[in-house]
Amino acid sequence: MEPHILELPRRVVVGRGVIDSIGSDYDIMKLPDSPLILADDTTLKIAGERVAASLSKYSPAIEMVGDSTVEEAERVSGVAENHSCIISVGGGKIIDIGKVAAFRRGIPFISVPTAPSHDGIASERASLTHGSSKASIKARPPLAIVADIAIIMSAPRRLIASGAADAISNITAVEDWRLGSVKGEYYSPYAVSLAMFSAEIVIASAGQIRERKERGIRNLVEALLTSSISMSMAGSSRPASGSEHAFSHALDSLGSRALHGEQCGVGSIMMAHLQGGDWERVRDALKKLGAPTTARGLGISDGTLIRALTMAGGLRDRHTILNERILDEEKARELARATGVIC
Repeated sequence: MEPHILELPRRVVVGRGVIDSIGSDYDIMKLPDSPLILADDTTLKIAGERVAASLSKYSPAIEMVGDSTVEEAERVSGVAENHSCIISVGGGKIIDIGKVAAFRRGIPFISVPTAPSHDGIASERASLTHGSSKASIKARPPLAIVADIAIIMSAPRRLIASGAADAISNITAVEDWRLGSVKGEYYSPYAVSLAMFSAEIVIASAGQIRERKERGIRNLVEALLTSSISMSMAGSSRPASGSEHAFSHALDSLGSRALHGEQCGVGSIMMAHLQGGDWERVRDALKKLGAPTTARGLGISDGTLIRALTMAGGLRDRHTILNERILDEEKARELARATGVIC
């Protein structure tokens, strides 16, 4: 068996108010001066200014981030040329841009999530748009993660539900990975167990998460961290990205404006049905969270959803249930109707 290199966070800090002591964490890790803080207009006010204040003795700079594209990651990489570390303060796009820019610069990366919108908080992969499609790109896993529960609990409900849906979609991703292993693909039962634990803890905490109870939000954040670590264990996104993610990427290419986790959740309902799994349990958990379970809930037409289903199987060189159950338009429509995703 080939050697497998794991890059895991060195320091993980989760709790109320921890963002104001990030300077102490920086001290402990003995990182050099001149970190670059990434944020956008919203996250700068929510948390970025507090991060900069805590790191003031290290002369931090702040850079505003735009769309989550390969081109933006390249631009930020150029900005980071004379900086010692990248600190992303925000949601999925800011974290992904920071991970890729840090990887290209060969400098440390620190993740400071302000919303639990997807499971990229701690992974070594980033999802960036390139042209009309999204690509999963090798990136720098965080040296440290600072997750302030008080800030994350205040995130918009939709972002919280999206992150929870992304974690639940691990259920179909790991089954797809098992199908790939039958074809000779590398498979890690340990990474699978981590990914499945993430999904199960979110399902068990669905009510608390929807109500933004502290215990539920902590469970969600820790589940997303565990899911991210499962990908580092696997050396790929396999334990948390299967046919349901291919469906999401297809929707992106068709112009959907729904959130990544929302799309993966709806995809997971249908893929679980194709896999012969308990798709109703997936659907019911998403409903309990307040996440979409239908095309209408995603804000897309039935036709767009059907088109995405027929496209998804050919988007990635990765064996999934969509390679074994080829969907033409008629079969895709039957699947969507059978699961109540369309009427």
